[in-house]
Amino acid sequence: MLKRVFMAPDPGRARLRFAARAVVGIGLAVVVCGLAGHSLVGAVTGGLAALLALFTVTDATVRGQAVTTALLPLVGLPVLAAAAELHDQPLARDLTFLAVVGVGVYARRWGPRGHSLGVFAFMTYFVAQFLQATPRHLPELYAAVLLSLLVAGGVRFGLWCYERRLPPAPVPAGPGGTGLARVTTRQAVQATAGAGFALVVGQLVSGERWYWAVGATWWVFVNTTSRGETLVRGFRRVLGTVIGIGLGLAVAVPVDGAPLPTAAILAVCVFGIFYTAAVSYTWMMLCVTLLAELLYGLLGVLDPALLALRLAETGVGALGAVLAVLFVLPVTTHAVTDAWIQRALRCVHAATAEAAARLAGSTTADPASRVAELEQLLGRVRLSVAPLVHPLNPMLGRKRRARRVLALLDDCAREIRGLVAVAADPVASHDARLAAACWRVESAVEALTGDGTVGPARPATSPAATEPALAHLHGLEWALAELATPLRTPSGSPLVGA
Repeated sequence: MLKRVFMAPDPGRARLRFAARAVVGIGLAVVVCGLAGHSLVGAVTGGLAALLALFTVTDATVRGQAVTTALLPLVGLPVLAAAAELHDQPLARDLTFLAVVGVGVYARRWGPRGHSLGVFAFMTYFVAQFLQATPRHLPELYAAVLLSLLVAGGVRFGLWCYERRLPPAPVPAGPGGTGLARVTTRQAVQATAGAGFALVVGQLVSGERWYWAVGATWWVFVNTTSRGETLVRGFRRVLGTVIGIGLGLAVAVPVDGAPLPTAAILAVCVFGIFYTAAVSYTWMMLCVTLLAELLYGLLGVLDPALLALRLAETGVGALGAVLAVLFVLPVTTHAVTDAWIQRALRCVHAATAEAAARLAGSTTADPASRVAELEQLLGRVRLSVAPLVHPLNPMLGRKRRARRVLALLDDCAREIRGLVAVAADPVASHDARLAAACWRVESAVEALTGDGTVGPARPATSPAATEPALAHLHGLEWALAELATPLRTPSGSPLVGA
């Protein structure tokens, strides 16, 4: 786990810049709230708004990100008002919370913007419970949210907008469908059911901190699609919380809300949340847990009993998510995994065709964008296959097959990157043999994504060093041919079963 976080590739230092900008943006937002005369409650609310604006807004273009950021208060402020107004009406408060959960998850059908707005709505309602907000707090909370979003936006789109120098990041569309066949619809029902369980049982555990259980259920569903992904994410959330609580006993409790050391450790936690999010959910949850403990220290209510309660509520929330994905409109791991693998293979074909066209002299071919898209798709494949390669998975045969598929897809991505690099060379010329090699790649992909079959794996050839494009194409052919075995066994069974 340590190696995954600190040794994971960081092309262009994107994660490092993402995390460093978050520390600057959130730190400035909190400072500005303090200078504006806001209380600790207002500063905490503003800091959370800035964190969400910098973390959850993931539109493909800078302009799209700016639009989504501008829309956040239009969603968050009404939800905040509803949470505060219903503070003394438990039944209406709880039903409204469940409605926010369902709508927030359903909004993912509209892509990254819907996802961002859904998360912001949920977290706004959540923070109102965390701070016990009432109507008299609303003017200050409104001002803190608006001020912090302005500061975070100024940092992201003005002071440090490194995305302007990068091509738009491709965002793979989620699975389609209509009605209950649409994954986001099924997930909305699941999340609402799981949150309902967490809310009821969480209140039995604690009448004051029950919202922790609902929050745990919600975040288990974020960025997951199948029941296998959700189960793994629930396990990692609990594991990260356990480790974070242990670290909190050693760090947050002794600090006991002292301003300067608390501020320094909070900055480290914010950096850790943003830096580890893409590579380890367990580490991200460790940082989130420690951050929450430090905030409770600032509010003067932190003690070991509270940490034990947080662990119990997290367990309740994770259990709610598990029960929901197992028994309420389940989405099988196989269906989701197969769909992402098919899309990744089609992207391999498209990237090969674009690179070949570029080598043939086309000035409009753009293989680099296909490489970026392939990286995004492979990230989704890894997330979907995570349940199969998890150390606790007892199905050893499927685990081996899944690992083999991931390794061969990584081989495809490596060969595609090499081919695109060759195509980008202005002195690269077209070789007549490229057309035949590209045709074989096309046939292999069609066989893997259609109803055909792929012949036996070819032995790797060794083209001359002066033919790098052919070398990459032959490597790609070999990887695609090898994929036939783990993707389709002789009996025709799929990778992960029904």
